[in-house]
Amino acid sequence: MKLLGKILAAVAALLLAAAALLWWLPARWAMPLLQPRLHGLRLQQLGGTVWNGSAGQVLSPAGSELGHVQWQLSHRALFGQAELQIDFEGPQFGLRGHMRQLPAGQSEWSDLHAQVDLAALDDPRLRLPLGQPRGELALNARHVLLQGGWPLELQADWQWRQAAMHMKNDDVALGDLHGTLAAQDGVIHAQWQDDGQGPLRTTGKLDLSLLGWRLEAALQPRRDDRPLQRWIATLGNADADGILHIARSGGMAAAITGKTAR
Repeated sequence: MKLLGKILAAVAALLLAAAALLWWLPARWAMPLLQPRLHGLRLQQLGGTVWNGSAGQVLSPAGSELGHVQWQLSHRALFGQAELQIDFEGPQFGLRGHMRQLPAGQSEWSDLHAQVDLAALDDPRLRLPLGQPRGELALNARHVLLQGGWPLELQADWQWRQAAMHMKNDDVALGDLHGTLAAQDGVIHAQWQDDGQGPLRTTGKLDLSLLGWRLEAALQPRRDDRPLQRWIATLGNADADGILHIARSGGMAAAITGKTAR
């Protein structure tokens, strides 16, 4: 019985030691285990613990520096109930918010703030016929529910500051645009308008789902702007008042309405 008592005491001591190690596990010790889940990103200059830590450098898979990050991870992650507070800052990207892992592969974000310099997304493989977007895109989301990366629920405001389209021969300035994003049952509804001061007068809305999309918009130059006028002309013909009305759809939305995307 004494031997059994000693064995049980040793096992208990080992379990307590393992629990203490996990509770205060330094982030740099855990990184070799976490690296395969970072999709090629590399965290360097690590400090703190797995639960409350930071990385002074976040590197892309190509080795370029993206910024730095701080995080707080709930200890409930040990029991499959992950909650994460993250604050990432960089010269081209920024992300701050609170994430809670839910059953069935869902995740919920709250107080999510993100911004991106659209020039950083310039990739020859992703070039658009109407040019490459430029400017800063900022998103402030009060609530986001994701399923496999797609928003099932969403409430957000967005701003596109110093919006422009980079063309081969012209850089087309659009001004400052802003709008809202909402999603319910996996259908995203986006609305936008200009700030009333820029070169482009515009309003519009976009409905988007995994089955299709539908776009309605109106565009009109506020003043004589040749690059902007040429860019708008590539989208269609303006009416007698100089306003271009766009109504397009694709996917199931086009099949239902009998329209196709241009």
